[in-house]
Amino acid sequence: MLNPFEPGPAAAFALFATRLGGLVLIAPVYSARTVPVAVRTALVLLITAAMAPALVGQATVVVTPATFASELLIGFAIGFGAAIFVGATEVAGDILALQGGLSGAATLDPLTGIQSQALSHFLKLLVVTLLLVGGGHILMLEALADSIVALPPGQPIAAADGMLTMAMLGGSLFTVGVQIAAPVMAAVFVGNLAMGVLARIAPQMQVFMLAYPLQIVISLLVLMLSLPLLGVTMAGWNEHYRTTVIGLFDVLGGG
Repeated sequence: MLNPFEPGPAAAFALFATRLGGLVLIAPVYSARTVPVAVRTALVLLITAAMAPALVGQATVVVTPATFASELLIGFAIGFGAAIFVGATEVAGDILALQGGLSGAATLDPLTGIQSQALSHFLKLLVVTLLLVGGGHILMLEALADSIVALPPGQPIAAADGMLTMAMLGGSLFTVGVQIAAPVMAAVFVGNLAMGVLARIAPQMQVFMLAYPLQIVISLLVLMLSLPLLGVTMAGWNEHYRTTVIGLFDVLGGG
């Protein structure tokens, strides 16, 4: 009977399954609440079995709390590289809802099972759809397979440096979100400025009665016109993701 706690292939399989579990915890699509736990568990087992030829040679691997945590962190890093952009679109949606006067429109997000702004929900589903169309879900599995060579299961990693790098990447989430929302923010600002000038020129007009619906119209119109730019950004996502993951592998490997 195979013992995953003894050195050998069984230990390598157990550690790789842990690495894959870390990816499934955070990666877009794989971590969605709409995917049943049984399906995710079966997927982890199936992919681990598919990677068996690459894991057989890991004869000296031992399962310890340290290696278990390291594998979980590696999988988390692979999924985090993809989740960062999806998270940025959620931030952009929240900013757009606030700027456009739609902050009261909240719906249930089927991917997370929590309430979110309608625009945030829309942008997140759009980006996840574009990610699937562009093969992003396959790209994450390719990065997982590459990690076996770059970071063999059970080998020591620079966990502190890796977590610091991921924290720095997380810090860019708000910046990217603002960049996505920038066209709408600029248009709403110009619209509000025009309303303010009009109120000074013609004080007898009920300008502020028109400001709120006009703000909504401007934000939705500019968002509709700027959506192709999001598609252009997603067109280069695959290469950006590869670069991010390779950088994370280098840091975790102590390079």
